Amino acid sequence: MANPPESEQALFNRARDLSGRRLSEIANDCGLPVPDSPIRAKGWTGTLLEAALGATAASLPEPDFQAIGVELKTVPVSSRGQPRESTYVCAVPVPGAAPPLWEQSGVRRKLARVLWIPVVCEPETHFTERRIGAPLLWSPTAEEEAALRADWEELMDMVCLGRVDDITARHGTHLQIRPKAANAAARQRSVGRAGLSVQALPRGFYLRPAFTAGVFARHYARIV
Repeated sequence: MANPPESEQALFNRARDLSGRRLSEIANDCGLPVPDSPIRAKGWTGTLLEAALGATAASLPEPDFQAIGVELKTVPVSSRGQPRESTYVCAVPVPGAAPPLWEQSGVRRKLARVLWIPVVCEPETHFTERRIGAPLLWSPTAEEEAALRADWEELMDMVCLGRVDDITARHGTHLQIRPKAANAAARQRSVGRAGLSVQALPRGFYLRPAFTAGVFARHYARIV
């Protein structure tokens, strides 16, 4: 694993050096094993790039590069740079006694400063041979943050009212809540309609592909 970067520029330089390289090459350089099938590779790309770039937060609820406050987001994209799936942001918190505030939310903390790394994923390419695209250091504009905040407040109102099971893919324009668990039997404490503690499927906040595509369109001349 690489040492933690001391500055944004050092991190960006490392990420730029990975651009165009295959995942298998990076894994070999890092001395990390390569999964034997795509089924076992879920989360592997992110873990590999965290090791290659020197991320330190692991599963902690704070930016991946703690010393410089930067979050790493890897995004599978088509050869034309279109995101292929939603991007995980952070876990949905269990409601406490006081309603949460956007300014202290995990979503805002994670998205305040992001290093985006596209990974070109085409059906005909073996997952270990996928290539890294050009990195992007990004912070949301005032308009983007306002839009994300509006979604977050709508969704968290439902969570705090015990209506988490009513949340569907239709809720949230840019930010959505989806189940996030290794298996359907996983459960965590949540709040039910009557305000009582219940066991519910863990959920996470995700950015819709259209939001990420908009970010890329505004900042990239060419991803790969």
